[in-house]
Amino acid sequence: MENPTALREILSRHTHAFAPVLDADLNAPHVCLLDFTARNLLLQQTDLQNTEAFHQAVQQMLQEQHATVGVGGYLEDRFIYSRSKHFDAEVESRNLHLGVDVWIAAGTAVFTPLDAVVHSFQDNNNFGDYGPTIILQHTLEETTFYTLYGHLNRTSLEGLAAGKHFAKGEKIAEVGPYPENGDWPPHLHFQVMATMEGKFGDYPGVATTAEKAKYQLVCPNPNLILQSRYLP
Repeated sequence: MENPTALREILSRHTHAFAPVLDADLNAPHVCLLDFTARNLLLQQTDLQNTEAFHQAVQQMLQEQHATVGVGGYLEDRFIYSRSKHFDAEVESRNLHLGVDVWIAAGTAVFTPLDAVVHSFQDNNNFGDYGPTIILQHTLEETTFYTLYGHLNRTSLEGLAAGKHFAKGEKIAEVGPYPENGDWPPHLHFQVMATMEGKFGDYPGVATTAEKAKYQLVCPNPNLILQSRYLP
């Protein structure tokens, strides 16, 4: 869209229009905010290239807050991407997270928050990448925008085709287990984009600090859709 700022305003006007994205209440008492910045000493001491160890660390973080679901990450400056060469940049590492992560059990159903058509999909099968990914196209107030669902299971991609229609609230996918989800502890990466910039099946989910101003406009806060009280 020509004016990315307008998308944030449009989403803000439709906060009651969205169906849940996950088969989980993101406002329930068993949900907590998780920190993946360098302040997290547990993760600093974890071998993040060992996905099982990483998964156990996430489970410990949840248990310490008496939670079973963790949320967070929008514009969070994370150190964890050093686990994968996929995020290396020529000058500056990509650490700035552009979506919201929901750390939840593999197999959890994922739904579209609005009527949608499939824009594109693919298995981004690199260590530390999205793994199976679906990108949906939506329209509000005659404005087109996109939502991205990363770290799915491979079954989620079966039977998909560009242009396939999903009704608001319809199941589109399931959260994937590792290693097929890009080799991450199970979670959904949910992101909103005003434009796809010509990309298909993939879109940056992490940016450099220098790119913050650009992506803050192009990728508005996904909590405008998720509506979790634990998120800003």
